[in-house]
Amino acid sequence: MKLHNLTSFFWPSLCGLLLGLCILAYQSQPTSTEQDFSLAVEQAAPAVVNIYTTKVVQQRHPLANDPLFKHFFNRNGRVRQHLERSLGSGVIVDERGYLLTNFHVIKGADEILVMLQDGRQALASVIGSDSDTDLAVLKVDLDHLTAIKPGNPEQARVGNIVLAIGNPYGFGQTVTQGIVSATGRYGLGLSQFENFIQTDAAINPGNSGGALIDRNGRLLGINTAIYTQSGGSTGIGLAIPTDLAMRTMDDLIRYGHPVRGWLGIEVQPLGTGTNGVIITGLANNGPAAEAGLRLGDVLTEINGEKVGDGHAGMRLITDTRPGETVTLGLLRGEQAFTVSTQVAMRPEQQTNS
Repeated sequence: MKLHNLTSFFWPSLCGLLLGLCILAYQSQPTSTEQDFSLAVEQAAPAVVNIYTTKVVQQRHPLANDPLFKHFFNRNGRVRQHLERSLGSGVIVDERGYLLTNFHVIKGADEILVMLQDGRQALASVIGSDSDTDLAVLKVDLDHLTAIKPGNPEQARVGNIVLAIGNPYGFGQTVTQGIVSATGRYGLGLSQFENFIQTDAAINPGNSGGALIDRNGRLLGINTAIYTQSGGSTGIGLAIPTDLAMRTMDDLIRYGHPVRGWLGIEVQPLGTGTNGVIITGLANNGPAAEAGLRLGDVLTEINGEKVGDGHAGMRLITDTRPGETVTLGLLRGEQAFTVSTQVAMRPEQQTNS
């Protein structure tokens, strides 16, 4: 009887003691959010750099060609030079020294200075740029560089926590927190190929070219623009997805220019919420014309995927490597049919698909 009473007392007490120890251990640890954010920043921040550009600007007096001005001041239209400086951010994506930034950050620059988190500085060379995506690839000759780990923007969901790291107003290594507000934003008129991640993380002038990372420190996108009337952050920031940025970078390094597919068609959407686009233009000798497509045909699918209002279809074509074959689903009147054709190289400055 005594042994039974002792056992009945011992086991509940032991369980209570173990439960109390577990609670104390849990409470003594930082919250998962704190751990994730601090570790994410520690992992990603060394790969985010400050960019400072210098451009020599030549400027003539606005009255230089006025005869009366020349008579009294005898300036003869002399040109004055001054230096124009700007700043931005960049992300080291390859330990060999390759960086991604925005094209508008370095456009027209005569000198590009890169400053690392550890204080080192180096002049950068431009490997290539693409105004259609507002991306540029730079290279610095420095050792022991930390490259950021790429994430998967296709897995980003609205509501996911994200962090923006950059150089707003010259305040380098500034980190702001927000969420993914939307994905697949386009039609904003910021670039030719738009598929932005929208975030409410504070992004300001100088953040352009910086990193948008997930809570594990992986790169989700290159911060590109803010939607604002005041010039400052209003909670609508836009980032170029990592997959588009990395694909563009690889092309610029390998070929010196982006490699994008092209069918040679101009299209218009059928209507809001309707799948399909009507072909309104055909390039002579383009893949679509040679495959027998006609004006007025309705393109509904590419390789079995719906084209939606045309934006998704354009992405499918431009993402296809030249020489690869695609199968197009079409409507001509009430007749549905399919056509297979090889995708060609997108001509320079061509704006159709």
